[in-house]
Amino acid sequence: MKTNQRFAILLLAVAAATGIAGCASSPTKESTGQYVDDTVITTRVKAAILKDDMLKATEINVETFKGVVQLSGFVSSEAHINRAVQVTQGVPGVRSIKNDMRLK
Repeated sequence: MKTNQRFAILLLAVAAATGIAGCASSPTKESTGQYVDDTVITTRVKAAILKDDMLKATEINVETFKGVVQLSGFVSSEAHINRAVQVTQGVPGVRSIKNDMRLK
């Protein structure tokens, strides 16, 4: 009886350790919590760009990985690029910005 109990406890411990390790992050993979945080940051950046009258939200793509926001797309002017970066910097949680926007 005690052997079965020890085996069950060991099995549960291994399952828990595997679950925790599966949710851990690596340099190329986000943890579940980081993914959720990045989704929130992306949504906030897109909303901020949408609210700005100077910018066209359909021209700018936003992606976030571990707090680093990448802006890409084709915009009409250098002023729009600078404004998009400025708006993004004002969003909470943004660690840095990769600007890959290009002029049309």
